[in-house]
Amino acid sequence: MNIHEYQAKEVLKSYGVKIQEGIVADSPEAAHEAAVKLNAATGISWFVIKAQIHAGGRGKGTVNETGSRGVVLAKKLEDVKEKAAGMLGGTLVTIQTGAEGKKVNKVLVAEDVYYPGASEPKEYYMSILLDRATGSNVIMASTEGGMDIEEVAEHHPEKIIKEWIDPKVGLQGFQARKVAFKLGLTGTAFKEMVKFITALYNAYVGTDSSQFEINPVLKTSDDKILAVDAKVNVDDNALYRHPNLAELRDEAEEDPLEVEAGKSGLNYVKLDGNVGCMVNGAGLAMATMDMIKLVGGEPANFLDVGGGANATTVEAGFRIILQDPNVKAILINVFGGIVRCDRIASGVVEAYRTIGDIRVPIIVRLQGTNAEEGAKIIDESGLKVFSAITLKEAADKVQDVLEGR
Repeated sequence: MNIHEYQAKEVLKSYGVKIQEGIVADSPEAAHEAAVKLNAATGISWFVIKAQIHAGGRGKGTVNETGSRGVVLAKKLEDVKEKAAGMLGGTLVTIQTGAEGKKVNKVLVAEDVYYPGASEPKEYYMSILLDRATGSNVIMASTEGGMDIEEVAEHHPEKIIKEWIDPKVGLQGFQARKVAFKLGLTGTAFKEMVKFITALYNAYVGTDSSQFEINPVLKTSDDKILAVDAKVNVDDNALYRHPNLAELRDEAEEDPLEVEAGKSGLNYVKLDGNVGCMVNGAGLAMATMDMIKLVGGEPANFLDVGGGANATTVEAGFRIILQDPNVKAILINVFGGIVRCDRIASGVVEAYRTIGDIRVPIIVRLQGTNAEEGAKIIDESGLKVFSAITLKEAADKVQDVLEGR
């Protein structure tokens, strides 16, 4: 589960990570009030206005309706309202959103932390994630903060610092110091970075997150270390242990079909193809999508109905898939183990009749317990549903549909 920057910063702050302070607002007037509060609390007169969407590259992105960037600087208190109005309600398009962009419903009014001082501010990159190859958490850092880390890794791999953490023993002090040293820090900045890394790792573990990315981490001109941006991805499977984090979910930032599927207990991911898939089991789903591509089609979705599929879940799956106008056929591929194939077949027929007016052909491939009985139910239904037993038979029928035969 992704959360917004302003939410991520509050989570980090609760673990002792120093952040760029800010106040979230959902209207130009509220943005101005937020700036007034920040001015009163900190004395700052420059403010950074940041669009709050679940995507990176906001500073380089553009709001379609106004031409505003997704991150702008207001050098006067009076400018904050106008700058916020240039984002709120608009569609921000970045390299990560695609051409459709994302609607900006909130902005973060943050303090400008690039103030003059004894030394020049310096930006760093830092992230923590799970390295599945080693079964360890890994801290990744670089002196090239503020840039796309992919570009740094491609053109300057020597500038990527990696420190693996054994999850059984956790982050050791010498490891935090090693990362700070490799970033070239000394004196007060070195000590502050060690504290920052330690607090950040504690937050990562404490929230059961799958990824933390702070880009940039800023060394201010007076040697403070701050999280200026924050991208946090919490492991969905651990949300039951963190009801406070589950409340941070913003469904407006998610695909509506994926939200609807989640409410029905289905695992759904929308893709760009023309053949809808409904499968029980993630591995079988991947094999099904491969099969579709082999016969010249493209999967329109990943949809796993799970091991306890019944008429209700099948109907919910149909309704979700059929909302995609690109779908030309639906392939249901079920291995009858926990659930019998005849029950799945009955569920398909019942769901078809309940929904009605299904204008795309449906191929049902059943294998396993009572597969032949299930195929008989499909064949005798009188509906535009075609049964298949083998994978090749299902593939041939999908190909026939795509080629209009």
